[in-house]
Amino acid sequence: MERRKDWYEHPEYYEAIFGTDTVREADFLQALSRRFGTGGNQWLEPACGAGRLVAEAAGRGLKVAGYDLSEAMLAHARKRLSPAERRRVKLSQARMEDFFDPALEGRVDLAHTLVSTFRYLDSEKAAVEHLTGTRRLLKPDGIYVLGFHLTDYARSGPEHERWVGQVGPDKVVCNTHEGLPEKRLRRSPMRNRLRVTGPDKDWLIETTWYFRTYDEAQVKRLFRKSGLRVAATFDFDYDLDSPVGRGSPRLDRVFVLRPDAAPKA
Repeated sequence: MERRKDWYEHPEYYEAIFGTDTVREADFLQALSRRFGTGGNQWLEPACGAGRLVAEAAGRGLKVAGYDLSEAMLAHARKRLSPAERRRVKLSQARMEDFFDPALEGRVDLAHTLVSTFRYLDSEKAAVEHLTGTRRLLKPDGIYVLGFHLTDYARSGPEHERWVGQVGPDKVVCNTHEGLPEKRLRRSPMRNRLRVTGPDKDWLIETTWYFRTYDEAQVKRLFRKSGLRVAATFDFDYDLDSPVGRGSPRLDRVFVLRPDAAPKA
């Protein structure tokens, strides 16, 4: 068995796990844009990864700006676009807390970041910088669709998720573990193991990091501080007719955020 690090250096296997809901996610985003936003065609995807939603949106005739820190992911994203789609797409290398494109200021109809990527921002400062920067790019009636898991600080055991995918002849098994949250430090230890097996191949790709933690009160304070207000909340079922009600025990949340008049301290 060959050991490797950093699953983001292997976008084809990363997508075997997380690329299965692309069409459903794009349908949901378009429906949210029509119901809560402008319904317009300028989209922005922070941390766009290997570009599965970038390509899906471009294939639907939308204009897309995307950025990611990983050049390997961006290279994969560019390769999957047709020449016609490339004319509607602008991809950049940037961190979530740093990205700002003056050409997009006040022109984005919909920004979106799903599957808990937001929790990579490891401080209040970085999170506020990302949210306020994205808010500046939105139209007054634009929306930012932000999906991630809230944290139950009272849980007593680690959490585990397992997925299985296929890339050609290669089988991909993904196991993700989230350890107990450290409430004072506002973080949870994460470990991901991708096992890739196929003809003449047996890889174990292990990546470890910390996710920032949020309970409902913490995230609502953060949104207010960043000049955003919650227009609606859903879960990862992506059902437009089933918004999350107050007091829901589910921790998977998709927040539909709108620009507020001004950030609040």
